[in-house]
Amino acid sequence: MAYYYKSGNIPPKRHIQFRKVDGSLYSEQVFSTEGFSDDYSILYHCHPPTQIIKTDTPIDVAPIIAEEKMLKHRSFEGMNIKPVNDYLQSRIPVLVNNDCHMVLAAPQKSMQDYFFKNADADEVIFIHEGSGKLLTQYGELSFSYGDYLVLPRGTIYQITFNDSNNRLLIVESFSPIRFPKRYMSKHGQLLEHSPFCERDIRAPQNLITKDEQGDFIIKTKKKGILYGLHYANHPFDVVGWDGCCYPYAFSIHDFEPITGRVHQPPPVHQTFEGNNFVICSFVPRLYDYHPLAIPAPYHHSNIDSDEVLYYVDGDFMSRKNVTRGMITLHPAGIPHGPHPGAIEKSIGKLETKELAVMLDTFHPLMLTKQALEIENENYTMSWAE
Repeated sequence: MAYYYKSGNIPPKRHIQFRKVDGSLYSEQVFSTEGFSDDYSILYHCHPPTQIIKTDTPIDVAPIIAEEKMLKHRSFEGMNIKPVNDYLQSRIPVLVNNDCHMVLAAPQKSMQDYFFKNADADEVIFIHEGSGKLLTQYGELSFSYGDYLVLPRGTIYQITFNDSNNRLLIVESFSPIRFPKRYMSKHGQLLEHSPFCERDIRAPQNLITKDEQGDFIIKTKKKGILYGLHYANHPFDVVGWDGCCYPYAFSIHDFEPITGRVHQPPPVHQTFEGNNFVICSFVPRLYDYHPLAIPAPYHHSNIDSDEVLYYVDGDFMSRKNVTRGMITLHPAGIPHGPHPGAIEKSIGKLETKELAVMLDTFHPLMLTKQALEIENENYTMSWAE
């Protein structure tokens, strides 16, 4: 995201001396997810961010694949994921491939005794239920229902929740998360036809420098292994930073839907993109206004993508028996569309109040063991009713 921001105290130029009151140097750190060839930020620490004093025994947290190949429509009850006190232990991968992982979580308690860093993947954390603060080296991001929290890989963070009722949808991306290219100018500004703009993006606020020494554990995930790395200094000892690579928040409620006289295709709902997948937002909107319009989506062939819908809230006119937190998977290779009766039922309707997050992947998804435990097994045959 080429959107420059700065916070705190920084020197007038990059890579020059920047000294504390006592005359010692601050430690400069260049942070980027694509080497030195793309967006980056520069952070200034009170102490070097490299002083590891101890390591814990690594833990295997890789997804357990239950079905690698399949060709049928599937449905899963996301709210059946059981709440767990610990944030990391609550994260349950359900659909995965080499480009991204779709994860559900229901953490009940804040992260207090450790920090987390995903060294493999950017994270998009969608807040379905709950509120609180995301704490990072860049400052704080308050969040609530409907927020997307977007974290570049390698971001060290803690989450504090306001209460124990929290439901999260997390997409781990093994490539950088970007805004759709068609909405960006060649210089990186969101264009006039984009369904959101820079004013909707919330950068970290309230930078608080934690100049503390002790034993600070950063649980770091790399290649499916969770490492416990203990550092001598608090990771949030940053006095200032600037650049274009940092965590930010965007609310699904700020997504402005694109509508037309006839039904618009799914790309109008696109919000983010990664390598070989996109994330879309379905929000309350007016229906199509051609006098003969059919508001329900037309049947379409999934030849090149697996389509996943995470139902957040509202009434979904194209599906029967939809529940909050339900996930539907329509795999590449077979067509899908509205349930029987939904097309006729939609005619004449003026608007929809539906709210959903869609993940379209261009390589097949695999089902985890935990996904099968929350599956609606009769969904495949629901079009024959």
